[in-house]
Amino acid sequence: MKDRSAAATALYDGGHRRMFIDGNWCDARSGETIEARNPADGTLLATVPKGGRADVDAAVKAARAAFEGPWSKWTPFERQALLLRIADRFEEEWENLCLSDTLDMGMPIQRTIANSRRVLGMLRFYAGQAVAIHGATIPNSFPGEIYSQTVREPIGVVGAIIPWNAPIAGSIWKIAPAIATGCTVVLKPSEEASLTVLMIARIMQEAGLPDGVLNIVTGMGFEAGAALAEHDGVDKIVFTGSTATGQAIARAATGNLKRVSLELGGKSPVIVCRDADIEKAVPVAAMAVFANSGQICIAGSRLFVAREIHDEFVRRVADYAAGLRIGHGIHEDTDIGPIISARQAKRIAGYLDAGPREGAEVITGGARAEGPELAGGHFFQPTVLGGVTDDMSVAREEIFGPVISALPFDDLDEVVARANATPYGLAAGVFSTHLGTAHKLAHRLKAGSVWVNMYHAIDPAVPFGGVKMSGYGREGGTEHMEEYLDTKAIWINAD
Repeated sequence: MKDRSAAATALYDGGHRRMFIDGNWCDARSGETIEARNPADGTLLATVPKGGRADVDAAVKAARAAFEGPWSKWTPFERQALLLRIADRFEEEWENLCLSDTLDMGMPIQRTIANSRRVLGMLRFYAGQAVAIHGATIPNSFPGEIYSQTVREPIGVVGAIIPWNAPIAGSIWKIAPAIATGCTVVLKPSEEASLTVLMIARIMQEAGLPDGVLNIVTGMGFEAGAALAEHDGVDKIVFTGSTATGQAIARAATGNLKRVSLELGGKSPVIVCRDADIEKAVPVAAMAVFANSGQICIAGSRLFVAREIHDEFVRRVADYAAGLRIGHGIHEDTDIGPIISARQAKRIAGYLDAGPREGAEVITGGARAEGPELAGGHFFQPTVLGGVTDDMSVAREEIFGPVISALPFDDLDEVVARANATPYGLAAGVFSTHLGTAHKLAHRLKAGSVWVNMYHAIDPAVPFGGVKMSGYGREGGTEHMEEYLDTKAIWINAD
């Protein structure tokens, strides 16, 4: 097992990291900073600038100048070549990128390392899309010899705001399509996890990214994030995060009617039918929630199990949960890493108190994880709650922690109605060996993604996003490119 302790110490030693505006590394105009601490033990990793409105304004101006200046002259082939160079540099630096994510937000290194195929795939997928943008020649019925056609043009300056739970993938999902289409970006990472995003800016600059095409402003959401969302110099805002914050961003964006894409929260159902392959379904259903300590928007936290197999299945999920190893993310045998912050830990603890108070039974877990090796960190036992009813807070609200609520069901019509009885609609899972049942459920569930006999599958070529209060717009696939492009109609009178 590889020891990464020395590499971790060398990567972040408590020093200061600057943000990135117009190709320059700079501090906040205010001079204020934010501490970045390891959620596994509370140690100081680094400090970053606490950017504000003035810093956002400088970044937007730099992005506008680049968009209307040299960057606008880059051909699709040149943008494609840039993305491929970036992908190659990512591959070379993958170990450091993953170690940075693990130190900054706690994701187990085994999970960050395994994400290489997805992230490198995204960069190379969007590189391919850069040379596949085209319009159409359209026959029209206007009198005379009139020609009509469309062209696709980059929307302009994109403001991107990402959460702390997946900095590498979250950043690339925003930056890569912008580069492919010829847009420019001002990105505001979460104040809880900014370090990897700054590393990404450095790698992209070394790969030949022109000044101003990507700008990173670190800072608080209510300051820098709000300033970016409402900035009149931004043509589009893309956001991943909580539904409440997404609503605030959508309201702020009305000032200049900027385009908005939102990927928000979820309370995703996982439905295990009576004919499911239990051996295969148990670990997948468990990790649908416990992956990244439940800090993932698509967590399948409502586990609906057919009554005939409910008790056995839930017991086996609980046994699986009890066998997961809790610890520092830099250890390769860690399955469950820390929660990002004391604030989030307090929120999860509140739900673990509320569940039993409302009548739920703690089958396994249900408390903070403690021990000498966990001192100073924010750790929770993977938890399975039984006896849950649909009206309980643990079944209705997004916990964003390693908590499964198990609920029995009797027939398909009933479980579809219950699964859909939520304001969210991000994802869903179905386990069945009967093709007709799988098809029926997949089509009737109100969710942006439905996985059958699997979970968490995300591919660059496949669109991802939510419905209802889980947001709108898509990331991934050709649909993602549409989010960064405007369509212009051109009419030519040949008479």
